[in-house]
Amino acid sequence: MSQALYRKYRSKTLDEIVGQDHITSLLKRAIAQGSVSHAYLLTGPRGVGKTSIARIIAHEINKLPYDDESQHLDIIEIDAASNNGVEDVRDLRDKVHIAPSSAEKKIYIIDEVHMLSRQAFNALLKTLEEPPEHVVFILATTDADKLPATIISRVQRFNFRSITPGDVIKHLRSIADKENIDITDDALAIVARHGGGSFRDSIGLLDQLQHANESTIDAEDVRRALGITADESIQTLIDAYRSGDLSTLAGVIRTLEASGVQASIAAEQIIEQLHASIIDHPEDLQLLDDLLSVHGSSHPYIKLLSALARNVAQPTRTTTVAMATASPSVQTPAQPAAVQKPVASAKPATAKKAAPVVPATPAPQPVQVMQSTVDAADFDWNQLIEATSDDIALKSLLAKSSYEIKDDTLIIYCGTKFNAGKLSGARQLPKLSAALQSIGHGGLTVDARPEKAPPKDSQLASVAAIMGGGEEVELAHGN
Repeated sequence: MSQALYRKYRSKTLDEIVGQDHITSLLKRAIAQGSVSHAYLLTGPRGVGKTSIARIIAHEINKLPYDDESQHLDIIEIDAASNNGVEDVRDLRDKVHIAPSSAEKKIYIIDEVHMLSRQAFNALLKTLEEPPEHVVFILATTDADKLPATIISRVQRFNFRSITPGDVIKHLRSIADKENIDITDDALAIVARHGGGSFRDSIGLLDQLQHANESTIDAEDVRRALGITADESIQTLIDAYRSGDLSTLAGVIRTLEASGVQASIAAEQIIEQLHASIIDHPEDLQLLDDLLSVHGSSHPYIKLLSALARNVAQPTRTTTVAMATASPSVQTPAQPAAVQKPVASAKPATAKKAAPVVPATPAPQPVQVMQSTVDAADFDWNQLIEATSDDIALKSLLAKSSYEIKDDTLIIYCGTKFNAGKLSGARQLPKLSAALQSIGHGGLTVDARPEKAPPKDSQLASVAAIMGGGEEVELAHGN
């Protein structure tokens, strides 16, 4: 069985550590002068050399040779992720008083130290503050913010940097040449970028890709193997975001999903491009923040679409029944007898004398309803529901609701405040708008209301009569 490349090319001396000169130079001088601290804390992102340096300095403090297979009784490695209880630390605290078997110092390397429980930290504190003269602690973590301040104050802290893309590419090229891996520089650049500043992750990807092509491995081979979309598609998404083009956004994301590109990877690519141009486009800061949550979402493709749809013009809630105002351009339909009846009985004592002035004094009209410019008969509610079949949550919301069309507005009676909030929220509203567009009614404004559909009473019958007759229940389903 061949050895993994990241293990084969793990650094063996401080001089071989790449990109952390600000740390290795200090440690080399301190060890050479015999000025060794009782405790060190190595912090920084994953895969940048923390554990390698911990092992190297443990061996150099004891003047022992080091390679990847080195094991020594006086150098003890503890994984805090699986040994994080107070009993584990108490056991360690009891054993630190035992002198080293053959080396000058007994050295404890505690990896992912932030995983220790609060009680374990308390148990470790006194020993870490005043350890026996023959003991050195080396703590390593990717999340120093989770360490108690009392622990941090008792150690020498070294902050590791993320590795620059240039350093990663140079290191990958060195490994590729030694392993006779024929790969282009463009392909290595993609590997380095996808490795996220981690040597270990980047070398692991190179190991995975070394057989991606029988001849030269190029950028397209790497994209295909890693499920990365082409830069052109990413730029198309950015352009569509800036222009508010929901149709293009939905289409490209649907294509990415069908081709197997992970939404989180596409989001990372978008973040990278936006980050590079943020000075020229400071308005993209909020989008950058939204894209960070794509990776942890249970519906990453929908989250990606929702984030990119920020600039899409959102339908506004408008009152579809306005108070009556004088409008010479609106022709008022003839009043049916049923509507004028309350006026005729308004003055029973002088009905005969008042009768001649009734035509000149029309019945009060507190509501002026405009005739919708959308023919309700052309709108198919069931067709809209079927257009959302790819989203079970949205389809279920619509199936539980009823609707009405007024003044180019699709009023959806959701029945509850919760359902109305979901339907008009940033996640579902863009998809509903896209579904309306797909069935030829993209011009409709959506008004999601928490109440149920209005009851069929006489007042609504009067409104229907003003609009020209017919029953209001048929407005929703066509006559």
